[in-house]
Amino acid sequence: MKYRYLGRSGLLVSRICLGTMTFGNAEWGCDQKTSSRIVDAFIDAGGNFIDTADLYSAGVSEEMLGKAIQGKPRDELVIATKCWFPTGETPNARALSRKHIEQACEASLERMGLDYVDLYQIHGPDPYTPIEETMDALAGLVQSGKARYVGCSNLYGWQIVKANMIGEQLGGLRFISAQHLYNLVRRDIEREILPACDDQGMGMICWSPLASGMLTGKYRGQESPDPESRFGKNAAVYLSRYWWDEARALVDDVVQVADEVGKSPAQISLAWLLADRRVTAPIVGARTVEQLLDNIVAGDYDLPAELRDRLTEKMALRHGYPKDWMDSTFPNTFRHAEFAPDHTQRLP
Repeated sequence: MKYRYLGRSGLLVSRICLGTMTFGNAEWGCDQKTSSRIVDAFIDAGGNFIDTADLYSAGVSEEMLGKAIQGKPRDELVIATKCWFPTGETPNARALSRKHIEQACEASLERMGLDYVDLYQIHGPDPYTPIEETMDALAGLVQSGKARYVGCSNLYGWQIVKANMIGEQLGGLRFISAQHLYNLVRRDIEREILPACDDQGMGMICWSPLASGMLTGKYRGQESPDPESRFGKNAAVYLSRYWWDEARALVDDVVQVADEVGKSPAQISLAWLLADRRVTAPIVGARTVEQLLDNIVAGDYDLPAELRDRLTEKMALRHGYPKDWMDSTFPNTFRHAEFAPDHTQRLP
């Protein structure tokens, strides 16, 4: 297993992050025994980065993770969790108020049986709570020792930059990471969010790196996904997110590349993400140990550049404006220097 620094921090994490959304899920997840075996296999393979959330299985995922890591060397693990989604029926049991952040963090720690988490993340934006209140509450968690670092998930680029600016003004707290949807099929974050994180010194943690299983090739040849599969059970969301002709054709290309190099389609899809050093780790969930062991190979495998380019070009991302304008104007505008300066900003 290889390791990467999480953003502009001193925290080293395995470049495969174990996701625990399957833990305790009655429809497409796994029980405590299997969850514990998955955690054991992940740690034995060199993994140290594990992500959960209070949303997953209504808190049961955190409980199962806590039991799975009992007896493990706590200081060797990097445990991350999140808050934002409703955790109850009362009006304040959701979002990013100081009240909810503090209560949610306490509840997560209690469920996992931990004194602190290494990374505490906001799971989404809150348009009703001032960002000053949110960042100050997160700073309080760090100052009290309940969290070592903070991160965000599902925010726009401008929200990320604004939050970091406010955090700096309030005493220096900044996000060290962002967690967003990113895979070969859905590359939306390349337009604004990934460049913003790069500029802000934040590591990218990718959720749904296999497009909910589509990039494993398991749905090839199907007009529609098996209604009993995880994809089928979540068809109302997943079909519009991933299921269109161009994307399905791309899966065939992934399978072809995998056959050429003797890897699985999942390993190729994860390695495609990791070839970009702005990405710290894709989040890999599993229902079985066998699934995990297949995926975790990407933690030590580097996809050749020509194969990555080949897959990238199969479904080119349309950046639109302002990139179209920059591509046409920059070459002539900045033509005089012998070479670009060291402080060059990387543009999309």
